[in-house]
Amino acid sequence: MTEGNFVDYVKMHLTSGNGGKGSMHLLREKYNAKGGPDGGDGGRGGHIILRGNQNLWTLFHFKLKRHYKAEHGSHGSGNRSTGADGQDVYLDVPLGTVVRDTETNKILFEITGHDEERIIAQGGKGGRGNWHFKSPTNQTPRYAQPGIPGEEIDIILELKVLADVGLVGFPNAGKSTLLSVITSAKPKIGDYEFTTLKPNLGIVEYRDYKSFVMADIPGIIEGASEGKGLGYYFLRHIERNSTLLFLIPVDSADISKEYDILLNELKKYNPEMLDKERFIAISKSDMLDDELIAEMRVELDKDLNVPYMFISSVAQLGIMELKDKLWEMLNK
Repeated sequence: MTEGNFVDYVKMHLTSGNGGKGSMHLLREKYNAKGGPDGGDGGRGGHIILRGNQNLWTLFHFKLKRHYKAEHGSHGSGNRSTGADGQDVYLDVPLGTVVRDTETNKILFEITGHDEERIIAQGGKGGRGNWHFKSPTNQTPRYAQPGIPGEEIDIILELKVLADVGLVGFPNAGKSTLLSVITSAKPKIGDYEFTTLKPNLGIVEYRDYKSFVMADIPGIIEGASEGKGLGYYFLRHIERNSTLLFLIPVDSADISKEYDILLNELKKYNPEMLDKERFIAISKSDMLDDELIAEMRVELDKDLNVPYMFISSVAQLGIMELKDKLWEMLNK
C-alpha cells in the first residue's frame, strides 16, 4: 500500500431516505360503488449503514466521494398496498473505525467486528394509509399520513490501525527499514526525519506458516502528546497494538533517556499505554563490534527495566531472534 493510498480520516455528509406517503384511496369497483377506504402505507426510507470489513485497511475508497444519499420509500396505493422500502446504502469500513459526530466531536460508536452493521442514518417511516383511520364515526376518512423525513448527519470516520505490534521510535530511527526487511511491505525509506507521514502495515511471516501484523507509526518527537510534530494524528494508531516495539538506534546519545522520552509521550497521551507489552530493539548494531556491544550491555542492564535486543535491519542481524521474541510476547 503506497503512502498516498492510506487514508485514516474523512468527513462525510449522509442523508437517509424519506418515508413514502400513505395513500388516501377509496375503493370503487363495478359492484362495490362505496367500498370504503383502502389506502396502503408508505414504504420506509432507506437507511445508511456502516459495515465492518476485515479485508479493508484504509478509508481510501471515501477519498473522492464523501456524500451519500439513500433512496426514498415509495408511496402507498389502493387495495391496502404498502409502498416499497427505499434501498439501504451500505458503506464498508475497516475494522477499528471510530465514528464521531462532526458538531460535538463525540464518539458515536466503533466498528470492530467483520460484518458488524450499525445504522448511522435511519430512514424515515412511511405514512399510514387512510384505511387505518376508519372508525364507526368516520367511515370514509379522506386523509392519510405523510412520510417522516430521513435524517441528515455529518460524521467523521477515524481509523485506528489494528495491528499486533506497533513500531515506536523517533524520526529516522530505522522503523521503515525494519518493516521492509521483516515484512513484504514497501514503505518509503529516506535518510531524513519524517520520511513516514502515514502508518504502514506489514504482515510478518513466522515459522510454520504463522504470521502477525506489524505497524510502522510515524516518528514521535518530544511534545507529540501536546500536538507537536504529527501529534494526535498518529498516536491514536498505537492504542490498538497489543505489543509495542521501541526502536532506538545504537548511535543515540542516550538510549535509556530516549526510551524514557518515548514512554512519557505515550503515557501523557493515554496512561493505559503503559499496560502494553514493551520490548526495545537497538537498531544499526552492525556499526559496533562485539566488544563495544558487551560494554553497552553492562550499562543498559543497569538503566533499562525492559528486555532489549541488538539488531541490524541492513545486515539482517538478530531479525529471526526478534521475530521469536515478538511471537512469544504476543502469545503469552
